[in-house]
Amino acid sequence: MLIITIKQGKEKSILAGDPWIYLSAIDKVDGKPSERNKPGATAIVQSSSRQFLARAAYNAKSQIAARVWSLREDEPVDHALIKRRVQAAVERRAVARDIADPQALVQLVDGEKDGLPGLLVHGYGGAEGYLVCQFNAAGVDLWKVAAVQALLKATGCANVYERCDELVRKAEGLPITRRVLAGEEPPSRLSVREGGRLVPMDIRTGFVYPR
Repeated sequence: MLIITIKQGKEKSILAGDPWIYLSAIDKVDGKPSERNKPGATAIVQSSSRQFLARAAYNAKSQIAARVWSLREDEPVDHALIKRRVQAAVERRAVARDIADPQALVQLVDGEKDGLPGLLVHGYGGAEGYLVCQFNAAGVDLWKVAAVQALLKATGCANVYERCDELVRKAEGLPITRRVLAGEEPPSRLSVREGGRLVPMDIRTGFVYPR
């Protein structure tokens, strides 16, 4: 496993709960070249005095060189963690989702707020509709299969589509991908409730059609 050593004094923001570790805060990264060059590889983050600080996803191609998964030394980053956090995120928004207009685009996972840095998920049409996911960081991109499996189980929705923010993924050194991850692709045009009115939208891209 990779070991990231933080420059002296730079550990304060991590201990305060900041989930992002910038390249400028890192003193060195130890580990096999194959791991250092794999975007999203799990790393142990330690202070200059070798005190454990966090487990994080490392990405040498990004200015945000590491994104914190956990501040707990006894919490491994594995399929169970991803599934547990996806389930918890969906459950936190269950009430809002149940009472929402079926034509609204409801946020189900909100990245760092849910302990899933870079993962954004919106749902449309309830269990019979579609989930639209953005994997905007290398760590969650590496755990894509586990995340999708957890979403299918937590929501009961069979249709999952990957939306792509080109600028964000390029900044992360990730390929540009737009594709069906499960079930069927959303139609290119749906009526989406926004601010009390229905607007024609392509939920695969967020494009709103002129009326």
